[in-house]
Amino acid sequence: MDRLVKPDVKEVELNFKRGQKCSTTFRLNNLMHTMSVAVSLTTTNPSLFSFPQQFSIIPPLSSSSYALLLSQPSDQPPLISPADVIYVRTSMLPTGKAHQDDLRRLFSKPGPHVFRDATIPISFVGPQVVEFLISNHAEVPELSSSLRRAISGCSQSQVTELLNPAIDSGNAYLISTLIDAGADVHGRENSDKGSILSSAVRAGNIEIVKILIASGCEIDDSVDKVLHEASAMNRVDLVEILYKSFSDIDVNLVDSDGRTPIHIAAARGHVGVLRFCLSVGGNADVSDNNGWTPLHFAAAEGHLEAVECLSECSNTKYVVNKEGKTAFALAADNGHSHLLSLLRLDDLLQRAARLDDVHGLKSCIAQGAMVNGRDQNGWTPLHRAAFKGRIECVKVLLNHGALVDVVDDAGFTPLYCAVEAGHVQVALLLIAHGARPNVKSLKGVVPINFDRFKNHPALIHPLNHEKERA
Repeated sequence: MDRLVKPDVKEVELNFKRGQKCSTTFRLNNLMHTMSVAVSLTTTNPSLFSFPQQFSIIPPLSSSSYALLLSQPSDQPPLISPADVIYVRTSMLPTGKAHQDDLRRLFSKPGPHVFRDATIPISFVGPQVVEFLISNHAEVPELSSSLRRAISGCSQSQVTELLNPAIDSGNAYLISTLIDAGADVHGRENSDKGSILSSAVRAGNIEIVKILIASGCEIDDSVDKVLHEASAMNRVDLVEILYKSFSDIDVNLVDSDGRTPIHIAAARGHVGVLRFCLSVGGNADVSDNNGWTPLHFAAAEGHLEAVECLSECSNTKYVVNKEGKTAFALAADNGHSHLLSLLRLDDLLQRAARLDDVHGLKSCIAQGAMVNGRDQNGWTPLHRAAFKGRIECVKVLLNHGALVDVVDDAGFTPLYCAVEAGHVQVALLLIAHGARPNVKSLKGVVPINFDRFKNHPALIHPLNHEKERA
């Protein structure tokens, strides 16, 4: 004979609740056709668990229900490895009747009349158990099996609510397990904090972010400022994966203050994030609600590399905020003297080109001024020197890498400026360095008016020659 009774479960699940006595029930079925069976229930930890009905009698081919009590309330589930178990011992009872004292004596004497019919593991389940496992995952043996058992006692909404503490734990396995158990990744924390993906980005765990994206988690631009959050943390890896994963994500999206991710990165000096956002269409010229551009923020905080990066692609050095201050003024106000040269050198270079100050021009270039830097109208120093006919300055600029066919905001090249101002020798010099008479710009082709050069045959010939080549 294999056994006298059979339990209806492979393990008993106890839904744990902090500070409360909890209980669960299970059934035992008598497999004997003609004889009653006496039953004794014990556990490996009798100080923790108890049975209101420790001894009982089950009639032939009948079943009985039993309650298991957690008799000592606790603030945390008493998880151990291996788990506590229930021992089910049985004995045939030919008379079918016996008092509790008789049953106690029956099972107190070991012998062949007593069978150990079943050993049933005790599992703690429910959201509070999962929370405990999440917060103590490094200390809990056999986390995988314990977690799966604990989740079995949770509803879908409870499993979904557990995603946030799992994200805070930084354990990607926990997230995957919860999602496999039915957690809804499309749910939202609340109207202010946005999607579960926002929580993952704020936690900074790229593996969890990847899992959520792969599970179909979506974002809402009106609430989820994930690029702003990743930019604030200098996580260019997160910015990149978010940008590549969502086709409609916008690197120029503004938050409630009118700031883009570029503003956020500039204010913190996060150059890697700046360069990535700018490389995928980010606009460094946007002003926030207070009129601050990214350059204002970088200059105010003294971030040299960020100022250099923005100066290369932004034309906002002369923009004033609502307080009437430029980036230079903010840097000066905050004592960032190391930025003053960078923020003013280009101005000095433009001034030297205008005044034909060759020495000053060379000095600015030697100090790091940008030869192809632009003013508020898009003019480079070469535009200004050509327009003023400063041939020596033009030579210096060309020898130091000035772009000969660069166009200003109106689509004009330095050659056009020289010709319009009637500076023949400057125009010839520019042509000798490859300047073309018809340069295409965003405004189309801006042709040079040849009629004004009737008195300058030395200029008309090379211009016509260049025109034919063009």
